[in-house]
Amino acid sequence: MFPDELLQQAATALDLARARNVRIATAETCTAGLVSSCLTSVPGASKVFERGFVLYHDSAKATGLGVPESIARMHGAVSAEVTRGLAEGALAHSTAGVAVAVTGYAGPGGGNAKNPVGTVYVAAARKDADTIVERHLFSGDRDAVRTQAVKAALVVLVRILS
Repeated sequence: MFPDELLQQAATALDLARARNVRIATAETCTAGLVSSCLTSVPGASKVFERGFVLYHDSAKATGLGVPESIARMHGAVSAEVTRGLAEGALAHSTAGVAVAVTGYAGPGGGNAKNPVGTVYVAAARKDADTIVERHLFSGDRDAVRTQAVKAALVVLVRILS
C-alpha cells in the first residue's frame, strides 16, 4: 500500500521509539489516518504504536485534543499553532511518549491566501523536548499532497526521536 521509502521511514521511527522505550500517538486531519496506517504497516508496530486520532471536520480540528477554540479562530484550523496543539494534545490524551500531528489543505478545494492548497503543517511533541513545527507547501493532486504529508510527518517524528 505504501512506497518502500515511507515504510522504511516508519520502521526507523518505530525502532527509535522502541529504543527510547516510548509509544507513539498520532493526530491527523488531512491525512485521515494515513500516518497511523503507514506506521502500523510495519511488522511489530503494535509494541510501539499506541493510538491515532483523526480530526477531520473543521470544528474537530479547531477544538480537538484540548486545543482552545480561540487558537483556531485567531490562526486558522490549518496553522502552526493548531498543529502544535494537536501534537501536544495527543500526548496529553494518551500514555504515549511522543506524538506527531498533521493539518493541511490537500485539495482540490480549501486553502486561502496565507495557506493555499498544498499547505501542510506537521508537528512532533515529546515529553522531554521542545515541540517541532514545520510548514510545507506541496504540489500535485490530493493523493500526492497527502503522501508527501505522511513523509513529512514521519521525518519530523524521526527527528524528535533522534
